[in-house]
Parts: sequence; C-alpha cells; structure tokens
Amino acid sequence: MHTHRDVAGNAGSAMPGIAFTGCELLGAAQAQAQAAAPGKARTKPAGRRREVVVAGRRVKTIDVHAHCVIPEALDLLGLKLEDQRGPGLGEVGERRIREMDEQGIDVEALSINPQWYGAGRDVAEKVIQIQNEKLAGFCATYPERFVAFASVALQFPDLAVQQLVHGVKKLGLRGAAVGASVAGAEFSDPRFHPFWAKAEELGILIFIHPQSTPQLASRFKGNGWLANTIGNPLDTTIALSHLIFEGTLDRFPGLKICSAHGGGFLPSYAPRSDNCLRVAPEMDTGVKLKKKPTEYLRDMYYDTLVFTSEALRHLAAEVGSSRLVIGTDHPIPWQSESVDHILNAPGFSDEERIAMLGGTAARLLGIRL
Repeated sequence: MHTHRDVAGNAGSAMPGIAFTGCELLGAAQAQAQAAAPGKARTKPAGRRREVVVAGRRVKTIDVHAHCVIPEALDLLGLKLEDQRGPGLGEVGERRIREMDEQGIDVEALSINPQWYGAGRDVAEKVIQIQNEKLAGFCATYPERFVAFASVALQFPDLAVQQLVHGVKKLGLRGAAVGASVAGAEFSDPRFHPFWAKAEELGILIFIHPQSTPQLASRFKGNGWLANTIGNPLDTTIALSHLIFEGTLDRFPGLKICSAHGGGFLPSYAPRSDNCLRVAPEMDTGVKLKKKPTEYLRDMYYDTLVFTSEALRHLAAEVGSSRLVIGTDHPIPWQSESVDHILNAPGFSDEERIAMLGGTAARLLGIRL
C-alpha cells in the first residue's frame, strides 16, 4: 500500500533575473482562471511541505517538466516579459517553492522553451550564454530544490555542441532542453548528428518539448486552444517518428531522450508504425531499422503528463513504467496533481511508483536520493 503525509518546510527568497511562465504564451486572465478551476490544485496551509511516503519509505519526487524565462534574454530576442503569461510570474523564489511544497514536488528540473531558433548566430550565442548562466545561478541558490537543462542554439549545430559541453561541464546543468524541430528542420537531419553524438558521449538527458505544429497554424484557429491542445502532442509525435524511422536512434543507441506530454500521440497508436511499410512497401526509403518501430519506444523516456489512470496505465504498457518520470508543466496547471496521479493509479507496484515519482529521474539527472 502507498501512503503520503505532510510535514513543515521552508520557502526560499526571490532571486532576480529569472521568471516563471508556462509552456505557451497565455493571457493572464485565462491563466488565472485555469489556476482557480475546481479540482486543479489542492492548496495546503501556508508553510507546509508535503512529503511523499510509499510503503513506509520517504520518496524524493522529481519533476522533469517545469518552465521559466529569462527577461534579459527575451529583450535580446525582441520579446516582452509581459507577454509571457502564466501563474507565478514575478514571484520567483517563494511562490515557486510554495507551490512545489503544496504539490509534493521536491525537485524541479527547469527548462526554457526555445524562442531563438530563428535568431542569428551572434544573438543566439548571447541569449544562450545569459540563459545558461542565470539557470546555473538560480540552481546554486536553491541546490536542494532545482536543477536545470541547458539551452542550445540548434540552428547552429556546432555552436550547440559547444554550448552543451560548457553548460554541462562548466555550469553543472544536467542536460539540454530542445524543441521538437529546428525552424522546420527535423532532428533526424544529418546536420544535427554532431549534437546527438556529443549528447550520447556526455551521457546526459535531452528533454524534448514541442512548439506546436506551426505548419498547421491556420487549422488550429478557433475555440479549444488547438495550437497547444493538439499541436503540442502532434509536434512531439512527428519528431519521435522521424528519429525512429530515419535511423537516428540506431546511429546513436546511447541517447537518453525524454519527451514532454507522455510522448505526444505516438505511444497511444504505436503499433500502426510497425505495419506501415508492410502495407505500403513502396514508401520504404531504404533506411533499414535494427528492430521494430515500437521497440524504440522502450529506449526513450516520457513524462507522466497524461490525464487519467487509464492513460498512465496504457503509456506504461507501451513503453515500460521504468521509462516514466513526473512532468507537471509547472506553472501552467495542466497537471497540478501529478503525485496523486501516480500514487492513485491502480496496477503499479510500490517499486514502480517509487521509480516514477523520482528514482528514474534521479538517475537520469544525477540527483542524489
């Protein structure tokens, strides 16, 4: 049986130069309405820190999917901080940690969604320098609560390699966060091979977060926030499918890749990928894979940002529970009950729950349990 309890904890003080926002631009009124929606977040007394215990064992919970922005870097890109809407914006330390405490999240791995893939080399280089240094500084201020993914300018793969090495080796960042494509180019393009090779060599985690599917922008218009609701998981689905079918994962078998939002739609309809070239052999481009497409799903990692116990069960059935890690999308409240999502889903053993809550992420990110 699994149990959890709350104990007192402390929040830190704010640090300038970093602001927290969601995974998409979002109007303030909409964000606040979402945050206050019934059933979205269960508040606990101020100053209380929820600790999670499974089978009598205190479990360190680790969230791999949490966002922020760096105002100074936004300025260089001609973007405004006030357009980066989302709960928690501007209340950097105390509110962020208080919300983590309420949710039962011990450690967040921070990432910045790439808005710089269209920037020139000089601007991109400066943006990444600022972001990675600010992220490293923030994590050093709260070393028990935060780690971070490096930003990289993938439109210049040679520069991205340098930024990755510097971020990991010099700044102590735990991996890299990337989009699901780079200004329309797929990650399976050979020009990105040097980046994948270096990531494999360093043994670090690459966190893939989608940027909608821009080519379908006209079809996403209308009600339902479809650019995010559908566009984000679709973007990830396309990215992972190319990495599989173009042989990138065969070329770099040691890659550690984690996808946001449960891997998009791919795990939900994965067996179709095993049958496509049997049905249409004329579409085979000559890339010979070493195993069935669905088998590659078990070589990657996925956050648990799916919305029902059945969705979590199915995701685990397709990719393996050992490949799942908490993802909250904090501070946008897509999943503010992420700990209970894992604790309450039927069919998992205590050891599986412990791994999903933090054990697997700790190993991937070099976090001491």
